[in-house]
Amino acid sequence: MHRILVIDDEQEIRATVKHHLVNADCEVIEAADGEEAMRKINEGDNPLEVDAVICDIRMPKMDGMEAISYFLKTCPTLPLIVMTGYPQTELAVDLMKQGIKDYLVKPVKKETLLAAVKKAVMVRPNF
Repeated sequence: MHRILVIDDEQEIRATVKHHLVNADCEVIEAADGEEAMRKINEGDNPLEVDAVICDIRMPKMDGMEAISYFLKTCPTLPLIVMTGYPQTELAVDLMKQGIKDYLVKPVKKETLLAAVKKAVMVRPNF
């Protein structure tokens, strides 16, 4: 079973993504923004281990770019998937060059989401 962190400020999006991933035998950790995601990852004595992160770009408090930057620096082997409702080709290319595994545009079809997650967790070391 893979543990996936889903960061999105839209509760409906998180619920839909969680539904698809849980039905695909994944455990889902939800966060409404980058700040909440950092808190959940770092709470307690041992950091929370996840197999992949799905992250929106435009969010309040800490936006997706800040969260992605944090994960790229602190967890360089952690697969990151961007899921946004505001696609920008230049941003997508830049993020892919930085190491993002996939760039999905909302609304994302279930099959597309599951394929992106499967691809991301399969390239992670030790899998």
